[in-house]
Order: sequence, then structure tokens, then C-alpha cells
Amino acid sequence: MSMNSYPSVRGCCHRYRPLPLQFTFSGQEALPPARSHQRRQTLVYATGPQDPKPEYTDIDSQLLNTIVYGLFRRKMVAALQNRDSSEEGYQGIIDLTRRLNALGSPRDTQVLTRRILNSLFPGWLPPAFKIMFARPLPTLSCRLNAFATWLTCQWLMGECEINDVEIDGGEIGQGHGVLVRRCRYLEESGCVGVCINSCKIPTQEFFEKDMGLPLTMEPNYETFECQFSFGKTPLPKEQDEAFQSPCFTQCPTSSTDTSAQCPRIAAIFEE
Repeated sequence: MSMNSYPSVRGCCHRYRPLPLQFTFSGQEALPPARSHQRRQTLVYATGPQDPKPEYTDIDSQLLNTIVYGLFRRKMVAALQNRDSSEEGYQGIIDLTRRLNALGSPRDTQVLTRRILNSLFPGWLPPAFKIMFARPLPTLSCRLNAFATWLTCQWLMGECEINDVEIDGGEIGQGHGVLVRRCRYLEESGCVGVCINSCKIPTQEFFEKDMGLPLTMEPNYETFECQFSFGKTPLPKEQDEAFQSPCFTQCPTSSTDTSAQCPRIAAIFEE
């Protein structure tokens, strides 16, 4: 894999296509299904690719991916007090993720997810990496982590490619980036709150605080691409466009109203 062959990162814009809910049958307008409990309602938007989902059979069948999947699932189950999902395969991961997000506040979800990420490694490894690699050899460390993400996480996120990205100081970090072409995790969960609270925030915090490397993750909610940039400090949430997203129409818990934010994201600013 030649560094010169990596494509440059594409811009990460967040554009939403409003899709009014239309329920018309025999000339009459039907009401949305009744809900069993009261909760905050949010404006919903159609988003994501419109073509069929990719086929993941080849990725899922690779030996390394089956090993990492099994490890990740066991750690998720342990974090949920050993209550596994009845769902098989990848849908089991999505089911466990939804349970994780239903446990408490968004911050509770973020902290528990970061704990799961730490549990994937021997306890001594993250602090040792921070001291022995991240601090004295930041460029090498960023490239190593980009490569490790590309190698071990395609079962979770879908096909990825290593690329060059802008890092702190305005420089271009060669091989510091991982571009997720179409995030499987986001598409299958159908929830921007899951993206932010179970992936973006805890992963950025894990690499910055536990591994000693700044990481910025930039999801594109129109294409479902996501750009990882190792060596780039994340923007404050008030300036990060990902935190301004409304609910998705495909979100299993979305509804309609006039709020401009997903409630699980709006709650982050209230904590």
C-alpha cells in the first residue's frame, strides 16, 4: 500500500433533505401510529444513500473480522451485565448498542462505550502506548492507529481506505486518515444519536485521553461517509456540525415536531 496512492479526503458537508410525512390511503390522511408513552418529539429528515445497502458477507467471513467481532460483542455484553442479545451476527451488535443508549443519559452512554473500548486491550497497553509512542513519536503513532483501524474495523464500519488528511497546525498528515466509505454502523442503527454517543464522542475521547492521540471523526449524514483524522483535535461541540443534526426518518425512535436537533444530541448540551 503506497502512501502516494491514497486519495485526498473529500469535504464533509452536512446537508439534509426534508421529507414531510405523508400517509394517504384512499384519499384520506392517516395518523402516525399511537405511542405508548410521552417523549420529546423532533423534526425528522430523509438522509443517507438511496441505493441498496452493500453486501457484507465477504467482510464478515474473514477470520480476523470474526475474531474481533466476537471480542467486541463479549465486551459489550459484559458492560450490559452479561445480558446478550437474541439477535445473531451484526444485528446483535445493533441491538446491544440500542440497549446501551437506553441505559441513561448520553454521557452515561459515552462513558460506558469508552470503557468498552478500553476493555478490548490489556490494561497496560493504552498508557504504555501513550508514553512510549504517542508522545515521542506522534507521526508514527497516528499512522499506526490509522492502519490498525483500517485493518480491524471494517466489519463494524464497512469498507475503508487510508488517506492523507489535514492535521493540527494546518499540515497534511500522510496516512493519518481513514475514510469510511459508507458507515455500516450508522446505516444499520439509523440513528444520529447512536453515531454521536456510541461512536464519535467516546472514540475521540478514547484516543485522546487513553492513547494520547487527538482524533477527529467527521460523519457525513448525506453519504454516510466518515473521515477519521488522527492528529487533528476535535472542534468544540458548539462548532461541530455533526451535533446539529435532526433525527433521521429511518430512526426507530424518531417522531415529528419542530425541534432542530435529535433529542439525544440536544441533551448533551443540557448536561
